[in-house]
Amino acid sequence: MPSSGAVRLRSRVDKFEDRRRELADAALLALAELGYARTSLRTIADHTEFSHGLLHYYFADKSDLITYCVQRYKDACVQRYEGLVAEASTPAELAVACGDGLAATLADAPLLHRLWYDLRAQSLFEEAFRADVAEIDGRLQDMIWRLVLAYADITGTEPTCTPSAAYAMFDGLFQQALQRHLAGAESALDDLRDGCRDLLPRLFV
Repeated sequence: MPSSGAVRLRSRVDKFEDRRRELADAALLALAELGYARTSLRTIADHTEFSHGLLHYYFADKSDLITYCVQRYKDACVQRYEGLVAEASTPAELAVACGDGLAATLADAPLLHRLWYDLRAQSLFEEAFRADVAEIDGRLQDMIWRLVLAYADITGTEPTCTPSAAYAMFDGLFQQALQRHLAGAESALDDLRDGCRDLLPRLFV
């Protein structure tokens, strides 16, 4: 049985984490709109109801806040995406669900995905981002590979690529669609659906 001191400590930790989540959710839209280079904790505070001092109490710096925000959003994307593809029971349904799920994720919050690619690009220059970016990339790669393995299980075939290669191909389609969608291309989401639907079967013998 945990001691009363351990219970109080866990309660303080939980409250601290709850507050961090609240602040991050409030800051996320400002971060997505402005991007990495144009923000500071003070700028973010100006776009929310929270003070600069409060943000600085819960986050060491801008990098800490941005990586926390992106991790939370990408985790939610993974859960939502896997919920969509889990309903498919045939190869064709799974291929369609793959494209529909990624297109829906992109359409839901394109600026937040732009923030993710901004953060990933910054990790090439700033070591502070690299571990968090690698962790997020790993989760997204695992998500895609679970999709590939699900297709293999349904079809009784074996994938002809590695997890990293499969992720690179789907991520390339997604990033290209995001760029075109932000530029106003009306066919960007449909092209993403079609591209993902056609790519999945090509990963197999």
